[in-house]
Amino acid sequence: MDPRGEELRRRLAALGFDDVCFAAAAALDGEGLQAWLKAGMQGEMHWMERTAAKRLQPDLVLAGARSVIMLGVNYWPGKLPAGGATWARYALHEDYHDTIKPALAAAGRALEEIYGAGAGDYRYYVDTGPVLERSWAARAGLGFVGKNAMLISRRHGNWLFLASILTRVELPPDEPVRKKSSDATIGLLCGKCTRCLDACPTNAFPRPGVVDARRCVSYLTIENKGVIPRELRPGIGTRIYGCDVCLEVCPWNRFAQAGRRMLLTARHELVRLTLAELLALTPERFAEVFRRTAIKRVKLAGLLRNACVVAGNSGDRALLPQLVQLAGHDLPLVRIHAVWAVRRLGGGELLGAAWAAESDPAVLEEYRAEVESTKLET
Repeated sequence: MDPRGEELRRRLAALGFDDVCFAAAAALDGEGLQAWLKAGMQGEMHWMERTAAKRLQPDLVLAGARSVIMLGVNYWPGKLPAGGATWARYALHEDYHDTIKPALAAAGRALEEIYGAGAGDYRYYVDTGPVLERSWAARAGLGFVGKNAMLISRRHGNWLFLASILTRVELPPDEPVRKKSSDATIGLLCGKCTRCLDACPTNAFPRPGVVDARRCVSYLTIENKGVIPRELRPGIGTRIYGCDVCLEVCPWNRFAQAGRRMLLTARHELVRLTLAELLALTPERFAEVFRRTAIKRVKLAGLLRNACVVAGNSGDRALLPQLVQLAGHDLPLVRIHAVWAVRRLGGGELLGAAWAAESDPAVLEEYRAEVESTKLET
């Protein structure tokens, strides 16, 4: 046992990281990533293609990298209050990218203090750099990659934020949960369980351990900046930002307990926002309510788009006046989804004025598609 390595582990745990593991920075097997990219399953996340080589070879990010420090922050909140829309649990905090980063800077200083000035050149990331966090976390023994393609911890279930530090210091590597952790071992500790695959509302898993982002609710409501495909909108249900379904149903969560949350600031009050409040958001109100949260990434247009889809799935005709108003919104992205929601709630006859005033070809196409689909359904 390396006493300095254990001292570093203790120091990092004291900073608020709930799990600290080390891996040797040898290149990862890239077969799975390359096949995923070749199939186009990354959707519009083009940075995955541009940085693919770096994600597999740490020394392309930090020359001479010897070790990867993988850090986990437990964000399991326990039971949440009921609300009008469903938010991914991770989003119900101030933006974790911002709140974890100061602890990573402190972790770098601890690395220097323990290993000397030669350890001063390192790189750290919170889900923001060219690092395959789940693969490195599996190699470091932080958990294993399940059939839902998520890292699953025996201690924390599915509820870990991941951060990484690349360093030239040679740290004693931890054993992976599976000694030969690779693409071939994905889902092996899941046994015969397929709950996550069966529960996915948009059938986003072409096979165990592989997510087609183009069908994933998290991608569709966050990373996707354009129109949500009409055939996938019903599957979004009440999920307005992200999706936890494949995490929630996992049996490994029976071990999950609320974390120390030293590096997190809860914003659980967001779940109490009603759909009517969300549909009425203005730029000023959006900035006020979602300040310092990850939700601000989708901008007002993206959140209104998502809210229209959720409203259309709600069955609540009381929302029709707001949706009709949004069918005349300045942004075509909002108008397209508002039209769909109005017709899904059976208010198509209310769109006459909006139809007459419409000039954007994409929105007109959506109007026509909705009319035709309604004819087919009847």
